[in-house]
Amino acid sequence: MKTSWRTVSLAATAVSVLALTTACGQDNSTTPASAAQNVGATAPAGSPTTGTGVGTGAANGYGADGNQSSASPTPAAPAGKLTVAANPDLGNVLTDGSGLTLYRFDKDTANPPKSNCAGDCATTWPPVPAGDASAGAGVDKSLLGSVTRADGTKQLTIGGWPAYRYVKDVNGGDVNGQGVGGKWFALAPNGKKASLAALPGLSVRKDPKLGDIIVDKNGRTVYRFLKDKAWPKVISNCTGACLVKWPAVAPVKADDTQGVKKKGLMGFTRPDGTPQMTVNCWPIYTFSGDKAPGDTNGQGVGGTWYAVSPDGKPVGAPGK
Repeated sequence: MKTSWRTVSLAATAVSVLALTTACGQDNSTTPASAAQNVGATAPAGSPTTGTGVGTGAANGYGADGNQSSASPTPAAPAGKLTVAANPDLGNVLTDGSGLTLYRFDKDTANPPKSNCAGDCATTWPPVPAGDASAGAGVDKSLLGSVTRADGTKQLTIGGWPAYRYVKDVNGGDVNGQGVGGKWFALAPNGKKASLAALPGLSVRKDPKLGDIIVDKNGRTVYRFLKDKAWPKVISNCTGACLVKWPAVAPVKADDTQGVKKKGLMGFTRPDGTPQMTVNCWPIYTFSGDKAPGDTNGQGVGGTWYAVSPDGKPVGAPGK
């Protein structure tokens, strides 16, 4: 959704602010439910099946080149710590410990978890092992689970969906498997198909230079202004022309965030009546100079503007 804070009606924002505003320091954390089993748990017997209509050669429908062997695929590399990568077209994309994109298959099911990719399909799309998978920044560990495949191995699931890699992805950030056959799609951190529309109000992505930073629902970097105040009262000192250059982030509900520390996550009303979001009680903004998701052109501007870490701290600010 592309709705700007400038178009939000006062009536709607009043409801949002009332729902969001709590005393700074109060923890509003909640634990989301998941249809997937805990990693390492035993899956129901017979849940996996073999692929349907698996062919060979370049026209096998799975995106492979040439003939594929029907033998069991080489054991896949461990999943490692799952992280979140920002893609300008897809928003937040789930990656493994090596930075490779993870995918889901439309012929699989999530409830109950079930893989329908085997044989040649599993050679082109290696199932991700569940054994050592762990949740990094921006990944909800309660969404990690497993399903037992026909060969007895346990495959990682995200929100119930079996996770795969793609043989044509060689480097971290590659998304060559996106849309293959109209049935393969990059995974979002919540198990859904990755897309800009699927981003929560606030989430965390791993920037190659800044590390874990907060982004808004459009994948744009969120910033803090060092001249603002958080205690004992939230105060924004960005007004007038400053606010045009650094638009205030509109309030979002706590359950519409992912990977962001819940303590001090609240909205407040600016002196002009406009509602604004805070992280750890600090007002947050985007930057008009960022033209695309993943841009961090506002980092360090004037020595007072810095990207925000998941706990609300200014990333890279001197003495912070």
